[in-house]
Amino acid sequence: MSKAVYISPIDGKPGKPGQVYYPLTVRTLPKPTPQNSELLVKLSAASLNHRDLFLRQHLYPGVTFDVPLLADGVGVVTGAGPNVSDANKWQGKRVVLNPGVGWKDSPDGPEEAGGYRIMGGTKAYDKGTLQEYITIDESEVEEAPDHLSDAEAAALPLTGLTGWRALVSKAGDRNSKDDAAVLITGIGGGVALMVLRFAVARGANVFVTSSSQEKIDKAVKLGAVGGVSYREAGWEKKLLGMLPSSKKNFDTIIDGAGGDSIEKAAKLLKAGGVISIYGMTVSPKMPFLMQAVLKNIDVRGSTMGSRKEFKEMVEFVKTKRIYPVVSRVLQTEIDDLVSIDGLFEDMKQGSQFGKLVIDFGSSSTSKL
Repeated sequence: MSKAVYISPIDGKPGKPGQVYYPLTVRTLPKPTPQNSELLVKLSAASLNHRDLFLRQHLYPGVTFDVPLLADGVGVVTGAGPNVSDANKWQGKRVVLNPGVGWKDSPDGPEEAGGYRIMGGTKAYDKGTLQEYITIDESEVEEAPDHLSDAEAAALPLTGLTGWRALVSKAGDRNSKDDAAVLITGIGGGVALMVLRFAVARGANVFVTSSSQEKIDKAVKLGAVGGVSYREAGWEKKLLGMLPSSKKNFDTIIDGAGGDSIEKAAKLLKAGGVISIYGMTVSPKMPFLMQAVLKNIDVRGSTMGSRKEFKEMVEFVKTKRIYPVVSRVLQTEIDDLVSIDGLFEDMKQGSQFGKLVIDFGSSSTSKL
């Protein structure tokens, strides 16, 4: 048998978006049997993303009560379908799961008509990682980096993929030189921290913004050169003053806030610089100013990533021995809903610095 965690309706009915908070529920299911080219994976850890909180608030498209939650997971292969290319190759391997399907290798976006479909809690994709066993096609897994614990590996997939595309695929032509100056806004979230890890490993001079000096200080310990509070008057000028003497402006900004980001970018970026935007938490609209036009600022939207980019990202993590930043690991049984609810509360409060992970297998501690 296999236990899995879902959201459940209240009084048997869906709630109003933003006015409901769906409770968690555990179901016990038969252990799945891998079909065709599928692998059977015994999952040991999974991590939260903001979309999981939005699902509980009915603020995410395609909410369903019939698909287990969460998109990030790691586990060990324990079985294989009859058409798996090399069952012996996979047996006993620890793997991370590609968090979505529908996007193979196009640099422009998902090739499939249904678009990119993410695991966990929606009608778009019938799989989620907050369960003990899962079947998944062999083409949708990568061997987990050896240097990572289960919790760290589970923190990698969706934020790593999103950060990789935003920094490397969308803006890599502007930050590939050793003296490149990269600004990451709103440091503390999972994607921003993965971008920080990647940019530092690529040799860039990385700077950050945050409303929290504590988070800026932590980012510096992770390799950032410095940072400023965006609540401070004139923070743009202060940030430019931190650049190396050889640089007058930033080459790239990686932004997840939106709002007035383009206005700020016009002041901070060099002529022809790039702002890569993977989210808009402040506002769903962004004015595009003539000042940005005159500086030839290039605005590039970025979301999730392809199967090809997922493989590239995992290989880079292995080669550079990169560690995802984990805020808290909950080591418990998968049916400990009270404790799992506590992780969701952490996300509600927004106080975490890094990923929130549930370790429900025989996970080791960090290998740092």
